[in-house]
Amino acid sequence: MKSMTGYGKAEYAKEGIALSVEIKTVNNRNLDFNAKMPRAFICLEDQLRKTVAEYVLRGRVDLFINFSDRRESKNPVQVDLNKAREYYEALKTISSEFNLPFDASASFILKSPDVLVEDIGTDIEDVKDAVIETVKKACENLNAMREIEGKKLIEDMLSRMDTIESLREKIKERAPLVAMEHKKKLKERIEEALGDVKMDEVRLLNEIAFYTDKVNIDEELTRLGSHISQFRSIIKTAGVGKKLDFLMQEFNREANTICSKSNDIEVTNYALSLKNEIEKVREQVQNLE
Repeated sequence: MKSMTGYGKAEYAKEGIALSVEIKTVNNRNLDFNAKMPRAFICLEDQLRKTVAEYVLRGRVDLFINFSDRRESKNPVQVDLNKAREYYEALKTISSEFNLPFDASASFILKSPDVLVEDIGTDIEDVKDAVIETVKKACENLNAMREIEGKKLIEDMLSRMDTIESLREKIKERAPLVAMEHKKKLKERIEEALGDVKMDEVRLLNEIAFYTDKVNIDEELTRLGSHISQFRSIIKTAGVGKKLDFLMQEFNREANTICSKSNDIEVTNYALSLKNEIEKVREQVQNLE
């Protein structure tokens, strides 16, 4: 199990070729790949996406590639003369329209966007394998970090799951006493109101049965116990972050029902603590791949 948050870096340097690859990931429901690299590498983007997908199942992935080629260039600097001509004509128009001096210079036009054609002077096929292998190495370093973070998350969540189980047991112990205490208080109030008049025991028992059924949380506690077992089992499997996220919604549903049915301050307090722990686990699950 890995965290969705991580960082990895790898470098390559050989025969004048230098590559630096950095990759970072953050939470996202699906795989969202973004690459920042020299324009000449755009033809490799699809292959880079597939390479990263072998290491990352989901999350936002930002890939950064820096490249330099210190070998003797075989390609001259390329200039887009059509683009340069457009800038030249635009300057003439502005000069005429606003009655300004026409002071165009070759250096000014050369610095204008897209006039100097980007050319890394490298045949992409010559460096393709090096780029892919360096990206793989960066991904391996990324996953090493994500596994460490994932292990910490799992330890924390399992600890909180123990707390959740403990709160469930306290609620389970307290729940049967609630009906008994209600019966006692109801009987005392009726006796106080009736005085010497004989109490209708059948009606009293019906009231107690109705109340007991209304506040009964046996099913919720049973399902909660099942969810705890499922969580401990699922978390041992890689790549199940989405499944755990859905399971935590079920945890929250049971806790909300217990709170809504509760008419006892102790049960309510336990249930609120239960909701708090469930929310903390749910937040941690959001970080899991």
